[in-house]
Amino acid sequence: MPASEQEVRKDKDAQQTGPIHYPFWFGGSASCFAACVTHPLDLGEYLPQGIVRLQTQAYNGSRRNMLQMFVHIFQADGVVGLYRGLSASLLRQMTYSTTRFGVYEELKEVSSSSLSSPSLPTLIAMASTSGLLGGIAGNPADVLNVRMQHDAALPAAERRNYKNAVEGLYRMAKDEGVKSLWRGVWPNSMRAVLMTASQLASYDGFKNALLENAEMEDGLTTHFTASFLAGFVATTVCSPVDVIKTRVMSATESHGMVSLLGTIFRNEGFGWMFRGWVPSFIRLGPHTVATFLFLEQHKKVYRHMKGLEA
Repeated sequence: MPASEQEVRKDKDAQQTGPIHYPFWFGGSASCFAACVTHPLDLGEYLPQGIVRLQTQAYNGSRRNMLQMFVHIFQADGVVGLYRGLSASLLRQMTYSTTRFGVYEELKEVSSSSLSSPSLPTLIAMASTSGLLGGIAGNPADVLNVRMQHDAALPAAERRNYKNAVEGLYRMAKDEGVKSLWRGVWPNSMRAVLMTASQLASYDGFKNALLENAEMEDGLTTHFTASFLAGFVATTVCSPVDVIKTRVMSATESHGMVSLLGTIFRNEGFGWMFRGWVPSFIRLGPHTVATFLFLEQHKKVYRHMKGLEA
């Protein structure tokens, strides 16, 4: 009988030390919570919309910097506008983020054991695959999100005035055809690949480095530090693609990618690649931190409920 008790103890230890299967939707849920927190950005949710407008404003003529854009948006739309586009943002997280986080965690689980974990290059490859699938799944919501954020910058006669995400998707499909939902799908998917590789893989890389080399505990401080660094990396890597994606999705006419890039380089040189980097980081940094903090708490609660906490 002692032998059987020992076997039970070994099985329990194996469950605790081996990879744990978390629900597929955890990443999407954490991202939705993060979107609700960071959408207003305290007094100015419009930083995300400011980014869109910084990236889409005409190169010639009067141009606003980040602060001027912030003031202009706030004066034009007031407090009511602080949560404009939230429904589209949440829809995007439920499709794009659920897919990329879910697939990434599944691939990571398959490649992990109680004795080893995937290397950084392997994590980057898995994150890139997850990002591609997430970018495709979330493209309709992403097009809608950009349009709702950019709408207030248009003349009154040209505004689409979508009431919410559901109505926006319906009107896009009805007025412009289903094809409009997939406008910019390839630059968007490219951006999703870069974002997921630079955000998810770098978070795991930074977290592992902090745990192994800095002798930090697997707690809030480690999660915050790793996610902050991941947000910095992701913003820098994704900035050029973000500008392209925003211009393609906010355009009223279709343009070929080569033609669009040629026009941008001809008019603006290389400066366009990091236009809006600061407001992008101000948005993406807190969102990345909040997402991973919520995700780690999802996992902690799940382990506690399943009796898997050490």
